Amino acid sequence: MEIFFSDDIAASSLRLPPEESAHCAKVLRRRAGDVIEVIDGEGTLYKCTIVDDNPRGVEAAIDERIPGWNSHPYHLTLAVCPTKNNDRYEWFAQKAVEFGVDCIAPVIGERSERKVFKTERIQKIALSAAKQSLKARLPQIPEPLTVKEFIKRTASGESLKLIAYCFEDETHPRQSIKEVLKAHSCQKEIIVLVGPEGDFSPQEAKEAIEAGYVPVHLGASRLRTETAGIAAAAAVYFEYL
Repeated sequence: MEIFFSDDIAASSLRLPPEESAHCAKVLRRRAGDVIEVIDGEGTLYKCTIVDDNPRGVEAAIDERIPGWNSHPYHLTLAVCPTKNNDRYEWFAQKAVEFGVDCIAPVIGERSERKVFKTERIQKIALSAAKQSLKARLPQIPEPLTVKEFIKRTASGESLKLIAYCFEDETHPRQSIKEVLKAHSCQKEIIVLVGPEGDFSPQEAKEAIEAGYVPVHLGASRLRTETAGIAAAAAVYFEYL
C-alpha cells in the first residue's frame, strides 16, 4: 500500500505537492484513472482517483474520506533532548512515529551537548515514517525549548507527566514506567521527559517533580537518550493496545 501526502485539499478534490507528485507520476508511473490513498497529516485518509497525472502537480478526485485512520487511543508527547550525534535523534524520531506519537518536543537541558536544533529535517523524517507505518496523523514538532521552559509550560493541566531520570532520589524514588502507566491507564494524555547524555541536572529534576512529574525508570539497563525515548514510546503503545 503506497501512501501519499497532501495539505492542498478541497471539498471533492486534492492536489499532491511537487515532490509527492513526481514520486507518484514519474517513479511509480501512476496515471489518470488509477486509485491512490492520501493522508492529510491531520488523521484522515482519502481514497482518490487520479484525474491529472502531471508530475509537477498530480490532481485527484476524492472518492472516500476515512477520519481517524489507524489512530491510537492516547495522546503522547515525547520531550527528548537532542543527542550530540544528530543521526541518533533522527532514528529516534522515525521509530517513535512508527509506534505512535503526537508530539516530538526537542528540549535543551543544562547538560545538553547540542544546544542548537533545527526541526525541518525531523519533520521530513516524521512524514516518511508516518506513510511507511500507515498513519494519517503527523506529530507536532515545535521549536526547541529549554527543559525548564518546557516544564513550566506543562505544569498545569491533567496530563500524566513522567520524567525518566537516572539518579536515585530517596525523597522521590523512581517507579517502573510500566507500573505507573498501568496505575493510570484511564489517563489518555501522557508526557514523557527524557534528558541528554549527561542526564538532567538536579535542579531540572527538582523543578520537574515540583511541577507534577513522576520519576520513572525504564528498566535495569542504562539506555542512550534516543533508546530511552523509543522505550517510552513502546511502553505507552503496548499499555494501550
